Amino acid sequence: MNIALMSHDNKKELMVQFCTAYAGILSHHNIYATNTTGHMVADATGLNVHCFLSYAHGGSQQIGARIAYNEFDLVLFFNDPNNEAMVGDVSYISRLCDQNNIPFASNLATAEALVLGLARGDLDWRCIVNPSNRPIA
Repeated sequence: MNIALMSHDNKKELMVQFCTAYAGILSHHNIYATNTTGHMVADATGLNVHCFLSYAHGGSQQIGARIAYNEFDLVLFFNDPNNEAMVGDVSYISRLCDQNNIPFASNLATAEALVLGLARGDLDWRCIVNPSNRPIA
């Protein structure tokens, strides 16, 4: 499955810790991320992470476009609720996920539930919805 990772600056270390804890599960999937988050996760975990542009240079739009085309099966976007400037970003990604029935987590608790469900096969229905579940070019 294709999994997108995004995180606000204050949540990047949490994303690294999360990916470190669940590297065994994530390693069986295609991981994509915005630039800084992706490099931090790859460096800490050894996971192969395809990095898009940084947030400031359009990375969230690149991920958003792929969500709109139903190319992701799971999106983890660790949100900093205290950062008012980024509220539109989370809303944009969340809305795209809702439109395409893509599981979306904006916090650690939901991300953990989704990744554990992924390991159990609870998200295998995405293979029916998105049969061309190949890595994104």
